[in-house]
Amino acid sequence: MSSEKEDQQTSLEPVLSFSKDDLEDKNLHVLTTIISPNGKEVQITNNVDQAMKYALEHQNDGFELDEATNKRILRKIDTFLLPVMCLLYCFQFMDKLSTSYSSILGLREELHMVGDMYSWTSTSFYLGYLVFEFPASMLLQRFPVAKTVSVFIIIWGMILALCSVPKYPGFIALRTILGMLESAVTPAFTIITSQWYKRDEQFLRTAWWFASNGIGTIVGSGIAYGLYIHQESYSLPAWKLVFVVTGVLTIFLGFVIATHIPDAPTKAWFLTEEEKVLVVERIRSNQQGFGNRRFKKNQFIEALTDHRTWLFFLYSLSSNIPNGGITSFGTILLNEQFGFTKSKSLLMQMPQGAVEIVGCTLFAYFAKFVKSRMLVAIGTTAVVVMAECLLAFAPSNQGKLAGLYLYTLGPIGFICLISQIASSVAGHTKKITVNAIYLIAYCVGNLIGPQTFIATQAPDYNGAKIAIVICGIISLLCLIAIYISYILENKRRDNLPPVDMSHIENYEFADLTDKENPNFRYAL
Repeated sequence: MSSEKEDQQTSLEPVLSFSKDDLEDKNLHVLTTIISPNGKEVQITNNVDQAMKYALEHQNDGFELDEATNKRILRKIDTFLLPVMCLLYCFQFMDKLSTSYSSILGLREELHMVGDMYSWTSTSFYLGYLVFEFPASMLLQRFPVAKTVSVFIIIWGMILALCSVPKYPGFIALRTILGMLESAVTPAFTIITSQWYKRDEQFLRTAWWFASNGIGTIVGSGIAYGLYIHQESYSLPAWKLVFVVTGVLTIFLGFVIATHIPDAPTKAWFLTEEEKVLVVERIRSNQQGFGNRRFKKNQFIEALTDHRTWLFFLYSLSSNIPNGGITSFGTILLNEQFGFTKSKSLLMQMPQGAVEIVGCTLFAYFAKFVKSRMLVAIGTTAVVVMAECLLAFAPSNQGKLAGLYLYTLGPIGFICLISQIASSVAGHTKKITVNAIYLIAYCVGNLIGPQTFIATQAPDYNGAKIAIVICGIISLLCLIAIYISYILENKRRDNLPPVDMSHIENYEFADLTDKENPNFRYAL
């Protein structure tokens, strides 16, 4: 009887339209309520997504998005955004590797590092990253994304160049500041990817810009090698020049980001007015828009109480303990354990970059045919665990070297979950909160990783290698748990009575979370 009454009320309910006055009203008020998939009443207020206002202003323009137009706009977005994003991610990884290169070019000797002092050059970086991750995410929510992250990048380049100046205490201080500045890059790129791309496009695009770490490995190794073999020609030692060169290039790129990447698709200088409207229509299927500058306490609490948030956290922690160690000690392993000369150790890192570029993008592209990014990530991570076993337990150096190279497929799982934050975490405050928690775990993992490489265990570092294998297994189990969780929740929602949202105009841009929106489904 009560359900018949509810159906009758719904059928008599007029279509709810958001007005521009509603969106510009600073005093929040409830416009309507809906029932979430968990059976809770959810209030829709005038505190909605930035895309809502643009959709209202152009709702009568009559532009249609056919398949040919959709492909043309996607190509245009890729052409103008992805090269710059890939280039920046290349340089941010060169920054991380700069201490690894410099470690065999004289950094440790000139700064009088003994024992585990070198490990702290990486750990201090991630301490800064850890401390500033939430403030950086809040700044990205409050201020225009592209302009904010460009300021971070420019200052980061200046600090990176200054790493060629100080003694050990000052060097550690600068590395800590670098971590604070770099904490804005990945969350900014996650937001940009969710702003511009549909859910089924996000995994491959995230893989493209994240796999540019491999380009950073190749280019950085080449720069370090060239500086090393010609160091007699320079007035500065080769290890100092590594920081100066990468720092100056980063400053230049920061200005490129500021002038080239728009803060939102509706402000894109390379799109026509019609294309801007169609970009908004393209992302309507995401059930989320460009973002909301107001912090929502209820979304923050939902992020903290969502079990998937903590599966993301555990995955990121376990997968980045190996990453932190290998990033800092990769060149040292090649030099001390595998017996390569200093110059050849720099060159032998290039295949790692090639494996990352080709492997990560190829596996991400393969998801188009498997129709599941999560299954691709699980399968690739299983291969990575085998590679970690090779690195730890292979009887020959050739087998261990193969394991070291194949390990660089590891980021595909990390990329998958970054794209899931873009696709499967809705509500802007919830998204930036989950993103921050995920990257805090990334920091903690990278912070712990170098400490597993104990100086007294050199050059084999057997304890670190065993830790790498254990962490790889944990990360694989986390991916499987997240995948099963998404499948079960999607099936549960499909079996619920459908909720009529037709009376709420542009509800896709109402800044509802994935748990609040009855029409939301998780990307598999």
